Amino acid sequence: MSPTVDKARPRFSSETVRRVMAAVVFLPIFYLLVHDLGPIAFFGLVALSGMLAVAEFYRLHLAQAPWPWWSWAGVAATGFLLSSIQWPTVVADRTVLLATVVMALCMPLLSGKALRDSLTDGMVLVMGVLYIGLLLGYLLLIRAMPDGALLIFFVVLVTWAADTGAYIAGKTMGRHPLAPVVSPKKTYEGLAGGMLLACLGAVGARAWFLPGLSLVDCLVLGVILTLAGLIGDLAESAMKRSTGFKDSGALIPGHGGMLDRLDSLLFTGPAFYYYVAIVTTV
Repeated sequence: MSPTVDKARPRFSSETVRRVMAAVVFLPIFYLLVHDLGPIAFFGLVALSGMLAVAEFYRLHLAQAPWPWWSWAGVAATGFLLSSIQWPTVVADRTVLLATVVMALCMPLLSGKALRDSLTDGMVLVMGVLYIGLLLGYLLLIRAMPDGALLIFFVVLVTWAADTGAYIAGKTMGRHPLAPVVSPKKTYEGLAGGMLLACLGAVGARAWFLPGLSLVDCLVLGVILTLAGLIGDLAESAMKRSTGFKDSGALIPGHGGMLDRLDSLLFTGPAFYYYVAIVTTV
């Protein structure tokens, strides 16, 4: 979500045009991968996105320094962790996590850096695998549910609606900062706009392709996913601000890097999964 605190009402910039154009290109591809090509294609999409995102996460820590061997090991571990979620009988997730932790603990013996720096690198290694791999894996769990493709469309649509509503409301009406230290441009007006459009998006998705959800479920999910997405967005904003980066990367025109696109989904995915698994019968 990108609401803005401005006294004047600015016109939407060329960044907005780039966002729309990128969406026009990627949405049909996303639909094809999720709906038409089956779970394996979706796993490929998630795994590739996750490995790109964790590479960007390590870039925030490393800045312009040459990439050490452990960053590539973390990218590979993320792919293995997602594979363990997709095929739990083939690859054990605990084995992947254990290997990652052992690698991080052995960093002082392998990196050649000062002890403090090598321990920091080890913590960043583990954090990247858990933050991206573990949280993104919930999208694979959602896809494996009955009507999983439709559930994926629902969570992505509502997350996108919350992000878009917050962006528009923040740009046009944003006055009161929500988290000025972490993300000065986010406002309470943006949060309200995101929540409103997320609820409308959830109700629209129910009428369009997911009638098994009740109206109450849609409204509750609109609120929950907006708040979860906000947490994910603020978490990434805090990391970028602490390292001086505006975007995690420049992979997608108008959208920044892959991590910039996934930051909300990393939290809305788990929130949606547990709500559907525990509360609903969809």
